[in-house]
Amino acid sequence: MPGNILKGSNGLRAGWRILIYAALVGAFGYGANKIADVALHGREPDAASPTVGIVTFAVMLFLLFLAAWIMSKIEGRRVGDYGFPWRRASCGQFWQAVAIGLVSLTLLLAVLRVVHAYSLGTPQLHGLEILGYGSLWAVTTILGTMVEEFFYRGYLQFTLTGGIGFWPAAVITSALMAAAHMFNPGWTVLGLCTVGGFGLIACLLLRRTGYLWMPLGLHAAWDWGETYFYGVPDSGQMGNGHLFQGSFHGPAWLTGMPFGVEAGWPNVALFLLWWILFSKWLRAVKYPKSVARAAEGR
Repeated sequence: MPGNILKGSNGLRAGWRILIYAALVGAFGYGANKIADVALHGREPDAASPTVGIVTFAVMLFLLFLAAWIMSKIEGRRVGDYGFPWRRASCGQFWQAVAIGLVSLTLLLAVLRVVHAYSLGTPQLHGLEILGYGSLWAVTTILGTMVEEFFYRGYLQFTLTGGIGFWPAAVITSALMAAAHMFNPGWTVLGLCTVGGFGLIACLLLRRTGYLWMPLGLHAAWDWGETYFYGVPDSGQMGNGHLFQGSFHGPAWLTGMPFGVEAGWPNVALFLLWWILFSKWLRAVKYPKSVARAAEGR
């Protein structure tokens, strides 16, 4: 009967909730684009500027949270249930992930340097510029990666998990993230696969910590390291105002160019090490909360 199509044992079915959420995000995004066109008089903003990135990502993040807030009222939940509870914003796991991301990227580039496939280059900034651009890019990358993490592994992952289970949902959200990167310049098949692979790693961290703060730290540190500190392509995109001007020499399978070092086979090995490390280190299942409570009760 029609009621069974719309509702299940937990209320409105997951598919309908995702459609409502997508409609909200689409409507808000359309309105924001129209406002931006009027404000910019039809000019394209400088996508390589960190200040433009801060404004753009801040607006996108606000709209995503607004849509999620509306859905939380419909579903009788808190927005924090979708992965970013603010009471956990200063948790140590975020900073642990930041350290792992920066150290991992540095070691990966060091390996490429040893085989003469990468050069650090000379400093491009001096004095207060180093602190200024470093801070701007830190805010930009945190906001940008927060948009990505919440879009793919926030409300969407949460709702799909309730409908089809966590790992089937993780495959879908990771595949969507990979497909979206086909709009980035210089993409390769291996590059898209590693983007999807990172999505699965982020889902593993979400599964084992219960929140998106650790995936955010890992993701933001990697992007900041590429875009600002080392001055190399980040998923095919370069930013203005980077500390060093890195360069690569050698075949694409090794360096990942022009998409980025994440599109090389050495990075595939790094991701496998990450998977093993996080699986051994974080053993308890904490997401979704219903699964965690069931595990504690056994």
